[in-house]
Amino acid sequence: MAAIDARPVFFFDIDNCLGLQLYSKSCNVHDEMQTLINKFFVKHLTLNKDDAHMLHQKYYKEYGLAIEGLARHHTIDPLQFNHEVDDALPLDEILKPDPNLHRLLQSLDTSKVKPWLLTNAYINHAKRVVKLLDVEEFFEGITFCDYGQLPLVCKPSQDMYAKAEKEAGAPSTESCFFVDDSHLNCKHAQDRGWTVVHLVEPGQPIPRVPASRYLVSSLEELRTHFPHVFKPQVEEA
Repeated sequence: MAAIDARPVFFFDIDNCLGLQLYSKSCNVHDEMQTLINKFFVKHLTLNKDDAHMLHQKYYKEYGLAIEGLARHHTIDPLQFNHEVDDALPLDEILKPDPNLHRLLQSLDTSKVKPWLLTNAYINHAKRVVKLLDVEEFFEGITFCDYGQLPLVCKPSQDMYAKAEKEAGAPSTESCFFVDDSHLNCKHAQDRGWTVVHLVEPGQPIPRVPASRYLVSSLEELRTHFPHVFKPQVEEA
């Protein structure tokens, strides 16, 4: 009889956490992403630029994902959105392996915790980012927003968190850890009972109302808050 895997699960968002530099305010890819999304709204909803931007922001705030609003209210094909927006980003010119990220992920004690990816991106984009960062080997699986299945299930919906628990084989809701840059995603995950870390990029304002118990500006701070899930650090001679 196979042993039951009782390890807690540590969920990581992809783009804005592992690939922090992808959406860094110092990087024009963030602006390019916003431009591509707004162009999609203009093109497919025949809106002017201002109305497209306003609707884009409205859907993002309401659903956590612009395409969720498009699919829900405008019968837009999410796969077409993925093709014209996510797949069109020049990630190859931006993302590269980060030695510090590698060291951090390598030091996770996988006998005590199961590293897992949790993203609102479609699987194509998620795999592309993970490959460019060269971190595939550090994770045991990925839960993504399936653009091929309607209605879409994405963060911050409780259905998405339930899906992640099931796919990752979490022993319980209380055994889930999660790091994400979205205040909305973090708040809803904390409401569910997860142990949540809100990653706020250096230079960005600290939220007036905390999204979760933990707030960090770097993934390195996870070592301080959760030393039990990391292997002991060996000091160099």
